[in-house]
Amino acid sequence: MTSAMTTSPLSRRQLLKRLGAVGATGAAAPWLMNLAALAPAHATTTTGYKALVCLYLYGGNDAYNTVLATDPASWAAYLAARNADTNHVALAAPGTVAVKGTASYNAGLGGVLPITPRTPQGRTFALHPQLATVRDLFAAGRVAVVANVGPLMKPTTKADVIANTATLPPKLFSHNDQESVWQSMHAEGSTVGWGGAMVDRLAAANAHGLFTSISTGSNAVWLAGNTVRPYSLGLGGAIHLGSPDGTLFSSAVAQQALVAMARSTREAQYFEQDHAAVVGRSIDAEALLAPAMPAAGAGPWGTAGVAVGAIDPLLTYKNVDTGAATLNPITQQLQVVARMIAAHSSLGMGRQVFFIGVEGFDTHSSQNERHADLMAQLAQALGYWDQVTRSMGVDQSVTTFTASDFGRAFASNGDGTDHGWGGHHFVMGGAVKGGDVYGAFPAYGLTDAMNGFTSADQLDDGSLLPAISVEQYAATLGAWMGLSGPDLTAVLPNLSSWSQPAWNLGFI
Repeated sequence: MTSAMTTSPLSRRQLLKRLGAVGATGAAAPWLMNLAALAPAHATTTTGYKALVCLYLYGGNDAYNTVLATDPASWAAYLAARNADTNHVALAAPGTVAVKGTASYNAGLGGVLPITPRTPQGRTFALHPQLATVRDLFAAGRVAVVANVGPLMKPTTKADVIANTATLPPKLFSHNDQESVWQSMHAEGSTVGWGGAMVDRLAAANAHGLFTSISTGSNAVWLAGNTVRPYSLGLGGAIHLGSPDGTLFSSAVAQQALVAMARSTREAQYFEQDHAAVVGRSIDAEALLAPAMPAAGAGPWGTAGVAVGAIDPLLTYKNVDTGAATLNPITQQLQVVARMIAAHSSLGMGRQVFFIGVEGFDTHSSQNERHADLMAQLAQALGYWDQVTRSMGVDQSVTTFTASDFGRAFASNGDGTDHGWGGHHFVMGGAVKGGDVYGAFPAYGLTDAMNGFTSADQLDDGSLLPAISVEQYAATLGAWMGLSGPDLTAVLPNLSSWSQPAWNLGFI
């Protein structure tokens, strides 16, 4: 595995920076002062700018209806599993013309969209009918598919699972736990994620540690490191205390008093002190970020002249059911990430990670309608992001990838699908070797007498047994960010269960 980094011991300056990052938590958190927080064993120096953007699909995306095998044997098995109920979840065959108002909702979407991977694996493939933009990006070599990814402790076969000899990830099929396992390699309660742990080791590249790990909504464990703490951006940019003009009730004095109260404590209570430290950190961050971060209409990420409060047409997608232009929550979040990336030079940032949460993928019911609209949102957002990053000249420096709690079952539950395990994911960016499917695409089987499936890749209800671990997926991204082999095994505790050539999946 090649790496763009060199290793070196921590300098005095780097050590003080890490101590300062821990100190920002306030006196209420002395437990953070431990050897792991002070210095990873393989500190690095880096050059240039790179960022990872995680699009996390909360609820468990139905990978079977996102990327499909369409060769005759696969399609027959797909229809057998997903076309068995009145309101079936099977999509229409390639070439089906969309006709609204038909008895089948999915027939009204039109057929699945064929793609031609550079390595066809002796099969044919397609995408959901609403992913036309992603199909075009795939054809242009800007999007890759990574097949059948999921949490694994070590390489695992179906025979291992059936014999109860497999070492399985904790609490499979549980939303909260699998969100945490995907993001941190541990069940719910984990406090350090692999995104944050990676940039812990790359912190020397950044002048302002505050802006290393960034969320556009609620915090996610993926962003948290031992020293790096997530920073939350609002959709409008830096979160401000008081009025945007620096006053409170038109008074600068009142604003200053408010800030002073927010920073202070009346009693020596840990929670009060910690709250004051967090608020103070936010105030300091906003003071640095506000003058550096360009306005929403100042670059390719927005339309100049859009009135305050109006919806920018660049941030809308076509609602599948109404046909109306509708505000896209994914694109809204990507816009503020673009503005943050535009400020990286003035802020002195060399490495950053961003987390965008996308809700709604737990499609136990009404899957046809709900999943189609989610795919429309995802397609518009990725098309927007490709255009914006290229226009900004940072597409080679920004890699975007999807993640989700789990995939879903192959079998329909009536008008939806239940929780699964493995799933397929998209990776996008100028550095990505797009236009191909990475990893062996799973075989689709038929149901057997025990509610299982005949394929070696499918378990009960057709849940996919992952062939690629989250840690291999993460290691490939981490190596691109500049992490060495020892850094990767420190961040990803189960990675050494795979041979080193398997650490890099080759998609970037």
